[in-house]
Amino acid sequence: MTGTADGADLAAWIRLAAERVAADAGRLTSLDAAIGDGDHGLNLDRGLAAAVAALPDGAPPGKVLTAAGRAVVSKTGGASGPLYGTALRRAGKAFGDADPIDAAALGAGLRAALDGVRELGQAAGGDKTMVDALIPAVASYDAALAAGTGLAGCARAAADGAAQGADATVPMQARKGRASYLGERSIGHMDPGAASTALILRALADTLTERD
Repeated sequence: MTGTADGADLAAWIRLAAERVAADAGRLTSLDAAIGDGDHGLNLDRGLAAAVAALPDGAPPGKVLTAAGRAVVSKTGGASGPLYGTALRRAGKAFGDADPIDAAALGAGLRAALDGVRELGQAAGGDKTMVDALIPAVASYDAALAAGTGLAGCARAAADGAAQGADATVPMQARKGRASYLGERSIGHMDPGAASTALILRALADTLTERD
């Protein structure tokens, strides 16, 4: 297992994630319009822009993510703010004061993020939420880590798992959130939270890969 990431790397990830969400906000909002409030892309774009503005200079990874998470909570509307903010802050807390972090630490951060989202949203796999992208992302990361894969490779595995998980939400019937009110009419649409989770984790993988 090779590779580490410092605070600058994590800040670069948040910046890239913000750029990609901004570029894809229309698609994310369209996905949400089909089964939700129709504001997911716009809200997350605003929240990540605030996260970028709040990034501290020269801070370790944990402080970078906790600062980003606080900004997301304060500036993102709807359910997305608390969920994504919790994910970032839980990951940051899991990192502690470590600087840099290694592949094992990043995996622990992703598991902490998943646990935080589960606790806050009370969602399980198969409910058609962002959890359906996070569960396979963490599982894929852990499998890559156990196989001795380096940091960037583990992150790519997580991104692939998240993308597969997002695709898998299309045939699901929503059991949580506003989409659950639609019943069977929620079938046939990708969950917007799972879609944005996959996008954000791909940004992490690309940041670590391009750096290497």
